[in-house]
Amino acid sequence: MNTMKVIYRTPTVTSLGGRDGNVRSADGLLDLQLAPPKEMGGLGGKTNPEELFAAGYAACFHSALKRTAADKKVAIGKSTVEAHVSLGANDNGIGFSLAVELHVILPDADTEQAKDVVRGAHIICPYSNATRNNIEVTLTVTSADGALHTVE
Repeated sequence: MNTMKVIYRTPTVTSLGGRDGNVRSADGLLDLQLAPPKEMGGLGGKTNPEELFAAGYAACFHSALKRTAADKKVAIGKSTVEAHVSLGANDNGIGFSLAVELHVILPDADTEQAKDVVRGAHIICPYSNATRNNIEVTLTVTSADGALHTVE
């Protein structure tokens, strides 16, 4: 078993009440009320674990994207990363699974450069590495041509 060399470790984050409660970090920087979305029979109006996962993945992937573009010397312009996380029942009816869609907008990159940068970010992003071969992750990019492209 490989032992990871830790660069950063979060403060303890505590959940009280699960999906219908709150999460708070020991340093107080994270302090959020949670509620199940209406689609899951909740009242909605508050964040949920899937939304928090989408926020973390989008931010992390965006940083990996900017690093990859800089390393490859590709101008990407005012880039954005949009994340959608879906929650659904497992095919066998036991438990639940997640799926992620990441849409990247690189207004200054041509199509092939944009796809290459997204592929590179997917290789180095810790969230991508954690989810690889565990959940479905779909990558798309809109490049300078304004068209939506699937990244394989």
